[in-house]
Amino acid sequence: MGEFDSGFGDRVVVITGGASGIGRALGERFAADGARVVLADIERDQLERTAAELGKDAAGEVAAIAVDVTDPASVEALAAAAFDRFGAVHVLINNAGVGAPSARPWETTPNDWRWVHSVNVFGVAHGIQAFVPRMIASGEPGYVVNTASGDGAVNPLPGASVYAASKAAVATLTECLATQLAADGARIGVSLFLPGGGLLDTGLWTADRNRPAALARERPRASPAITVSQLVRGAAAQGRELPLQSLDVLAGQVTAGITAGAYCITSDLAADAATLRERADRLGAGLCPTITGAHGILG
Repeated sequence: MGEFDSGFGDRVVVITGGASGIGRALGERFAADGARVVLADIERDQLERTAAELGKDAAGEVAAIAVDVTDPASVEALAAAAFDRFGAVHVLINNAGVGAPSARPWETTPNDWRWVHSVNVFGVAHGIQAFVPRMIASGEPGYVVNTASGDGAVNPLPGASVYAASKAAVATLTECLATQLAADGARIGVSLFLPGGGLLDTGLWTADRNRPAALARERPRASPAITVSQLVRGAAAQGRELPLQSLDVLAGQVTAGITAGAYCITSDLAADAATLRERADRLGAGLCPTITGAHGILG
């Protein structure tokens, strides 16, 4: 039996990237289950609106705390505020993420790497550094979920090298965290979350809106950012229907995964495992392991 078999009533859950997209769906799900939810995001206005909207029908409390996950002092302040307000944090979900324009690796720019990795990799590291020591010291049962991606954790999309590399780093960091917490006998479980199952209608597609001016791209992107709705309309004009994954379904996968103590939370674990086995076979044959046709419409 796991630490969270009885559900999330009165548990304290902190979610970065909580103002919209998957983070909002996660907040709504945990709040409906009676958790006390802290939504954290850099988009202060949207964050406040989301917390107010979710708080209306929540079984538990929904709070909003602005954070810049690239800044360790900001994440430290988030952790201090959450512990001061609620006395404990039981579930930390490092979910904030951004993506640079797709490009061949030699056509990426230094600031693409600085920006994406400062959010996607350093943001997760900062969350671990600020929260996990406090969670261990509290003696309360805990759980850390890091949002990665099959693009990087399973099979990289070659045209998204910056993003894929960041998510591969998150996967490795999560594995190290899980292994060392277990070795220390800590009451903290760890999961790697790989959202999938279709196109995800999240703010990741338009993440440039939060890109700092100091990390602006050194040269214009080759094409404008495209939204999910544009992809869907374009496919429909060609007589194709693109599958969209419900963000509520993904949130349910996370709560179920935590309850089950599953290390990898994904829409199709068997398919991901099969892809990894095929990659291992290719590597064993001395080949580049990337399976170029495995990304469907995004390949």
